[in-house]
Amino acid sequence: MPLRLIEIVVPGKASNEFKKLLTDDSVEHYWNDRSDSSGFLLKALVDANKTESFLDKAEKIFKEDKGFRIVISSVEATLPRIELEEEGETGKPVEKNEPWKEPLSGIRVSREELYNDILDSVQLNRVYIAMVTLSTIVAALGVLRDNTAVVIGAMVIAPLLGPNVGLALSTTLGDFKLFGKSIKTNLAGLAVALLLSIGLGIMLEVDESLYQITSRTEVHLSDITLALASGAAGVLAYTIGMSAAVIGVMVAVALLPPLVTAGLLLGDFQLELPIMPFFCL
Repeated sequence: MPLRLIEIVVPGKASNEFKKLLTDDSVEHYWNDRSDSSGFLLKALVDANKTESFLDKAEKIFKEDKGFRIVISSVEATLPRIELEEEGETGKPVEKNEPWKEPLSGIRVSREELYNDILDSVQLNRVYIAMVTLSTIVAALGVLRDNTAVVIGAMVIAPLLGPNVGLALSTTLGDFKLFGKSIKTNLAGLAVALLLSIGLGIMLEVDESLYQITSRTEVHLSDITLALASGAAGVLAYTIGMSAAVIGVMVAVALLPPLVTAGLLLGDFQLELPIMPFFCL
């Protein structure tokens, strides 16, 4: 069972509030303590798939207590092992959930954890610009060499994944601050990739007959389907904690190669073709 260790510190008297929280069925085990300097401390082992409901309940209970703090940590292992109960208190077998209600890959990342991960990935800094630059160079060389493996290598770097997932989450939550950061970082990454690919198109010879180029100068309904499916797969994978590299391949296939192709063609002054890859973005 995937677990989270949740620590809650509340200044002042909060013993009654803690008792209300510990009745939650997501709590597997808990410890509490009191300090004259910091107030009450609760440590609870919580089922990872029920973390979000536990946090919502805790925030509702302690929102009036100034200075309260909740810290979430991932639990690698715990001893003795927590065994799943097969029978309820009445001795009857616990009703099993329908297969379609079971969480994918055994865990669902809570809203707070997801927000914290995405907030780090939408920061506009030198590392992000460097990753976009390197990814663009790799993608451009892969396109010019007509080498699919090299283009996929550029997708694995996936620098544009974070800002785009940030846009999706900020739109869902109505978070204008996160939305602004995501837009700013996204536009900066797209601008760097486009300008760099234009520069490479000026310096290098661009053969428009290559498959990696011709396949991105024609827009079909399948391209729209690919973009929608890739975005949905990326968001879904993010919510269940999959590797960013795995997600990035799906999302980047609809972003970086068409952008790089457009830049290369613009740099080579083939002005009749570059407009089409933009429809694939």
